[in-house]
Amino acid sequence: MCQAGEDYAVSAQREPPPVPRPGREQKCVKCAEGLPVVVIRAGDAFCRDCFKAFYVHKFRAMLGKNRLIFPGEKVLLAWSGGPSSSSMVWQVLEGLSQDSAKRLRFVPGVIYVDEGAACGQSLQDRVKTLAEVKLILQNTGFPWHVVALEEVGGSAHVVTCGNLGGDTHQGHILAYWSHPVGLLPWALAFPLFQRAGMASASISILTSWKVFSLPPSVLCCASQEPAGTEEAYKTAVDSFLQQQHVLGSEGCASPAQGEDQSHPTHSQEPLGMAGFPTAAQTEALSRLFSSIKTLTAKEELLQTLRSHLIVHVARTHGYCKVMTGESCTRLAIKLMTNLALGRGAFLAWDTGFSDERHGDVVLVRPMRDHTLKEVAFYNRLFGVPSVFTPAIDTKAPEKASIHRLMEAFILRLQTLFPSTVSTVYRTSEKLVKAPREGCASGPASPSCLLCMCALDIDTADSATAFGAQSSSHLSQMLPAEAGIPTTPCCGAGEGQAQSCHRGVGRRGDTQACVIEQLCYGCRVNMKDLPSLDPLPPYVLAEAQLRSQRAWVSKEIQEYLITDDEEEEEESRAIKQEGENTGIGL
Repeated sequence: MCQAGEDYAVSAQREPPPVPRPGREQKCVKCAEGLPVVVIRAGDAFCRDCFKAFYVHKFRAMLGKNRLIFPGEKVLLAWSGGPSSSSMVWQVLEGLSQDSAKRLRFVPGVIYVDEGAACGQSLQDRVKTLAEVKLILQNTGFPWHVVALEEVGGSAHVVTCGNLGGDTHQGHILAYWSHPVGLLPWALAFPLFQRAGMASASISILTSWKVFSLPPSVLCCASQEPAGTEEAYKTAVDSFLQQQHVLGSEGCASPAQGEDQSHPTHSQEPLGMAGFPTAAQTEALSRLFSSIKTLTAKEELLQTLRSHLIVHVARTHGYCKVMTGESCTRLAIKLMTNLALGRGAFLAWDTGFSDERHGDVVLVRPMRDHTLKEVAFYNRLFGVPSVFTPAIDTKAPEKASIHRLMEAFILRLQTLFPSTVSTVYRTSEKLVKAPREGCASGPASPSCLLCMCALDIDTADSATAFGAQSSSHLSQMLPAEAGIPTTPCCGAGEGQAQSCHRGVGRRGDTQACVIEQLCYGCRVNMKDLPSLDPLPPYVLAEAQLRSQRAWVSKEIQEYLITDDEEEEEESRAIKQEGENTGIGL
C-alpha cells in the first residue's frame, strides 16, 4: 500500500536487475564439450554438431516411426521456397548422399507452384523469382516441376457459331458449352437444342468455350491400395537391400541415384515467356481472387487450388507420396485456425502426419516435429538456400483474417509461455481418423467438392450449425422464388421430341448444385464469393457430374436389387424347398 512520505522519484530511477545470460564457460548439453551456438529452449544449449544431429534425427525418426514411404517409391517434395520446405528438401538431399549413415531409399522429385497471380505480383517480379527458383532446383539434381497456379483454370474466348450440326466445330471434344445449369460437353449440349424443336441449320448463338487444364477427376478419390503392415515394410526393405547389393556387385548405380537424378527431367522451363500462362488465364485467376470479399476465404481457396494442382502433377508423373514442409508451429496455428473455421471434424487429416483423402496420393508431413525457431537456426547455420516470395497475406494487418489473427495469438502466447506450441501440437497427435457416426467410410462415401473430406452435413438435425445454415439458406431462396411462375417439369414436343426443361435458365441452380456438395467449412467460405462463375471449370464440371449421377441413381433406385433382397429371396427359396421336401416325405 502507499505510505505517507514515500519518495517515488527515487524508486522510479531504479533500473531493473540485469537478465542473467549464459557464461562463456557453459558447455553443450549433449556432448558437454563444445561451445554452444544455439539455445532452443531455456537451458537447452547445443553446439553446432550436436544441433545438426538433433535436427536430422527428428526428421529421420518421423519417417521411420510411421513407415509409410516404402523403398523405391517416388515421392514429390512440395517446395514453396520458404524456410520449412527448403529445410525439408535439404534433409532429403543430404539423406541421399553417399556420406549419410542411413541413406533414404525413395526417389524424390520437387514441385514449385507459382502463386504470383493470386498474390498480385507483377510479371517482372515473377520472372525474377522463377530465375532464383530454377537455380536452386538445378543444384539439387532432383527432377523438378514448375507449374503456375493459373493452370487450375482454363483459357476462355467467345466465338459465334452457326449451323451447329455442321463439321465446322474442330476440337469439340475438349470444348465445353457454358450452360446455365453447369458445364455440359458438346455431345450433351447439342441434343438439347434438337429436343427443343429447333432446327440445327437455323441455330446461331454465342457460346463460351473453355479448355480444361485440370480434369474433373482430380476431385475424385482414386482407388487406394491397402496400407502395408510392418511385416510388408520389412519385406520391402530386405528386397530393396538385396537389389542394391546385386546392382552394386554388377557395377550399376542404385535406383536412388539412377538416371532420374543424374539427368533430371524439367517439366517446365520457368525462364522466358514460353513457360508462362496466357494473359487470359492470369486475368481469370485474378478476377476470381479479387471477387472474394474476405482475406480468410482467399487463403482457404488458395490452399485448396494449390493442393489440387500438386495432386494432379503427382498423379501425372507417377508419384504416390507428397511431402509438405509444415512445421510444428505452423500446424499448431493451423489446428486453432481450422477450429475457428468450422473444420474441427477434419483436424486429424489437416494436421496429422499422413493425409489419405485423395486415395492414391498420400500427403505426409515429415517436418511436423520441428519448430520455426529450430528451422530458422538450422538454415542460418548450414546455409540452406531459400527464396522469399510475398504471400497473399503479406503486409496484412493482424485482424485482416482468421489466419493472421490466430497466428499472432499463438506466437504472442508462445513468447509468454514457451510450451504453448508444443501443447497444441501434442493435442493434434491424439486425434484419430474415424468416420462420422452413421456415415460409411471409404471411397464410396460422399466427399466435399473442394477439400475432398467427408461431408459433415446433417440436414435432419436442425440444432447443428449446418441445420441453421440450411434453414437460413432456404428462407432466403423462398421469397426470391415466390414471384417466379413454375413450369411443368417435362414439356411435350411434336411427335417423339420430348425434352426436360428442369432448371434451365435459372442461375441459382448452378450455385445450389455446388453448395450442396460442400462441407460446412467450405460452405462458410463460399459465402464470401458472390458468384460461382469465376471458379475453375473443372470444379463446376465435377459438380454437374455428381449432380447428374445422384439424379440418375435416385431414378433407378427402385429397380436395383440390393444384397438384402437377394438374401431374402434365397432364404425364401430354401424355406420353400424344405416345405416341399416335408410334403414329399
